[in-house]
Amino acid sequence: MSKILIIDDEASIRDILSASLKDEGYEVATAANGDEGLKLLKSIEPDVVFLDIWMPGHRDGLEILKEARQIYPEVEFVMISGHGTIETAVKATKLGAYDFIEKPLSIEKISITIVNAINYRQAQAEKSALLSKLRSNIAIRGDSQKIMQTKQLIAKLAPTQAWVLVTGEAGTGKQLAAQNIHYMSPRASKAFAEINCEIIPEDLLEGEIFGIEKGAMPGVDRSRKGKLELVENGTLYIEEITSMPAHLQNKLLRFMQERQFTRYMGQELVKSEARVIISTSEAPEKSIQAGTLRQDFYDRLSTFRLHLEPLRNRKEDLTSLITHFADMISRDTGENKKLFSDGAVALMISYGWPGNIRELKNFIERVYILTPGDFVDIHDLRFAGLVDTGLAGENKNSEMQTFREARAGFEKEYLEMKIQENGGNISKTAEAIGLERSYLHRKIKAYGIETNG
Repeated sequence: MSKILIIDDEASIRDILSASLKDEGYEVATAANGDEGLKLLKSIEPDVVFLDIWMPGHRDGLEILKEARQIYPEVEFVMISGHGTIETAVKATKLGAYDFIEKPLSIEKISITIVNAINYRQAQAEKSALLSKLRSNIAIRGDSQKIMQTKQLIAKLAPTQAWVLVTGEAGTGKQLAAQNIHYMSPRASKAFAEINCEIIPEDLLEGEIFGIEKGAMPGVDRSRKGKLELVENGTLYIEEITSMPAHLQNKLLRFMQERQFTRYMGQELVKSEARVIISTSEAPEKSIQAGTLRQDFYDRLSTFRLHLEPLRNRKEDLTSLITHFADMISRDTGENKKLFSDGAVALMISYGWPGNIRELKNFIERVYILTPGDFVDIHDLRFAGLVDTGLAGENKNSEMQTFREARAGFEKEYLEMKIQENGGNISKTAEAIGLERSYLHRKIKAYGIETNG
């Protein structure tokens, strides 16, 4: 049962409105002034409040609204007045009122407003829950000093309107950083769009970002909006800016300065309040020297630069990342979570991860596919293709020329160990590692593995 609170100094309004809403099944409370209303707000926690603007006392309805919205942001307030003006209605809306209704009150309109306000409140609650879940899913993992500094900088940049340049090697999580900036900002409920300049051909890139004017090319019989228009007040994330032609970098720079642009082959100026986050896997200074990044564009972007360190420079984060990816893959696939031995974790920490976090995530997925049991040890990592970089003085893979050769070596070693663990019993070994007995026999024969039977 939804709860309604009526705050009005006119007893007749309170009585008539209260009786009508109770007949419709609502739980209703009334207050004759703002102070009494604030006390009831705290005690009954209503869904919707009808608040009269002009009431006797030292505070009017607008002042009560301003105070109440700060304390009870989840409650919807509907302002009512017998002599309201457009100016008053606008002021009430800016203070957070859901609606403004003039007296004499229509019970039918009141009922419709309540239904709409409650539906709006539910939709906002669902959106808030989805945003909270999304923020949790895209949270940046790690507790190293470098990653903590990154999180702190994102928290400072997110609430601003500033454009941000995100730099770092491929696979360090630049897209994730851009998502965090957007979903921690006041634009979180708005659109988040992405464009990768490496993927889109140069002759199509301008249209994708800025849009295409009607008749600009054969088959374009109407104007098409680009991402800058489509996201409106949201965020556009542009990846690999050094793959963008210099003339488009210049056009983007002008938009950054003027907040307006023209579509491809267009003359009309188009305004947009989109925020832009830009990334590059190349060192900006080298890109400027190579001519793939404009100096003036970089000068404007570098004011707010976020650099992501490669995984090899923050190995203290590896344990939490391994746990996170294992949890995620287990949840997504429905498999039991695998436990990594201390030796397996140590081997992964010793590895350089040239592909950074992306490579680590892909490797954990491969381990889940190739390891039948719930316990992951060093031999399982080798079987999955991880090159031993010399842990415990070993480097058994250094002379292998291809991945296929390496995998065969890992597979033979793995089977020999499992057969030994099961006392040479092939049937027991096959059951333990999830293989058909006949298939295991073929593998034993192919690798020349000696058995007791």
